[in-house]
Amino acid sequence: MPLPLITRAALERHLPILTWAQSYDRDTLTSDGVAAVIVTIMLIPQSLAYALLAGLPPEMGLYASILPLFAYAIFGTSRALAVGPVAVISLMTASSIGALGLSSPAEYAAAAITLAFLSGAILTLMGVLRLGFLANFLSHPVIAGFITASGILIAAGQLSAIMGIQGGGHTLIEIAERLIANQHLTNPITLFIGLSAVAFLFWVRKGLKPLLIAAGLRPRLADIIAKAGPVAAVAVTTLATVIFGLHEQGVAIVGTVPMGIPPLTWPDLSPTLVGQLFVPALLISIIGFVESVSVAQTLAAKKRQKIVPDQELVGLGTSNIAAALTGGFPVTGGFARSVVNFDAGAETPAAGAFTAIGILMAAMFLTPALYFLPKATLAATIIVAVISLVDFSILKRAWVYSTVDFAAVSATILLTLAFGVEAGVSAGVLISVLLHLYKTSRPHVAEVGLVPGTQHFRNINRHAVETHPSLVTLRIDESLYFANARFLEDMVLARVAGDSALRHVVLMCSAVNEIDLSALESLEELNHRLKDAGITLHLSEVKGPVMDRLKRAHFLDDLTGQVFLSQYDAQRALVPAA
Repeated sequence: MPLPLITRAALERHLPILTWAQSYDRDTLTSDGVAAVIVTIMLIPQSLAYALLAGLPPEMGLYASILPLFAYAIFGTSRALAVGPVAVISLMTASSIGALGLSSPAEYAAAAITLAFLSGAILTLMGVLRLGFLANFLSHPVIAGFITASGILIAAGQLSAIMGIQGGGHTLIEIAERLIANQHLTNPITLFIGLSAVAFLFWVRKGLKPLLIAAGLRPRLADIIAKAGPVAAVAVTTLATVIFGLHEQGVAIVGTVPMGIPPLTWPDLSPTLVGQLFVPALLISIIGFVESVSVAQTLAAKKRQKIVPDQELVGLGTSNIAAALTGGFPVTGGFARSVVNFDAGAETPAAGAFTAIGILMAAMFLTPALYFLPKATLAATIIVAVISLVDFSILKRAWVYSTVDFAAVSATILLTLAFGVEAGVSAGVLISVLLHLYKTSRPHVAEVGLVPGTQHFRNINRHAVETHPSLVTLRIDESLYFANARFLEDMVLARVAGDSALRHVVLMCSAVNEIDLSALESLEELNHRLKDAGITLHLSEVKGPVMDRLKRAHFLDDLTGQVFLSQYDAQRALVPAA
């Protein structure tokens, strides 16, 4: 018996896989399969590299790229988002766990698993409670500044592996100090491998595909070969290490990578560790969700599809819980990987599940071949991958458009570079909130007049309009709440001071979507003070929900004037006929 319509709709809302699976056919399978092949080739070296970036064993990168992809395929709403380890979240993981002062690799790995679990639980709970709007408190300029600074930190942090020396540090200053202090220990062979890999990967990214197409290959095949560049770098440098015994000449290698399926793991939920990791997990959740949903929305718009942000929270949350249960670390949707997935023709989240199968095969059969892989090659992979995150053009755009936004971007970049990613993202959240409060605490209020021959009202400083000495109309272009209520009150009183001809003040509320209790109290005080000055206060164009709240209070009973449906009605009623 078919399920009732309401039940089916509810299931499809919470299990998006039921929506696209109904129309899944052979053509879709082919498109998803080809995309999965390309993304798998790209993801294998990236997974290893991002695990090392997080300070974890390389196999944990593979583990974080298997079950989370299945989880997202079931619960996620984006048809093209590719979930897995990403650079910024890996860096935040390293920073968060590094601050705990753990002594053994096992404790470090357990903390990473717990961090993934906490992040997953936070994201899932936010999705269930429909709190996706909270991510809007992080402004785009601040996010862009944080990601740019993180890209610089990540690239700088990998220079030690390129040089074959001891590095480390959570800030740009610390990283630079250790590089300078140990630069005399640079291993020439490691440096050659690292720089060669960087140059090769940059060339592959930009120049190989056009070259292959010019040679007569079909674009799809040329794209697959070009995306295999990191795998080629891994294979060549690994083979060179084996043939020439480079590991015996000081070249650091990955070493033993356990072979087999991901282990079943359980997070350490001791109160002490949970307390230490809760705030970092919250920050990772917010940054990961913002980055992921931005990518998902961008790609969905290109095919006129839509994503559901609250369900995306659940998809990412279950992905992180899946990572925690299979020996992984925090994951999210990656920009470069998702774009590759989209460009490769992925039609549904099944492409991610097929990618997970490819990663699983690699974990089960290919890991012994990674023993002699130089760490410098993985460092080169990270540098080339994150360099696209660095976008200083945001500074120029912000400077031209808004000095306030420029200050926010600059502060986020400088704080992240100087004090580390946790301080940077915390500052970013705080700056975003303060920026919102600052902008809305001084709302734009325009004195308006009637455009001759029309029923429209415009700013008296921008247009030739009709006004009358007995009437002042102020259009409020912002909702009224605790942060700006007093500003409006002071502005109105300053405008009417000394104007003996003035008899009426109209607040035009066409752009006011909310009036909170603090603002209501300010309006009540304004009404009384204008009454004492012999001036009548009126409202016009009040929106329905706002009017409903005003009716529940006593403000309208005490209002000295009227509430007009339109400003034109107010003008006709209050201005004496010529």
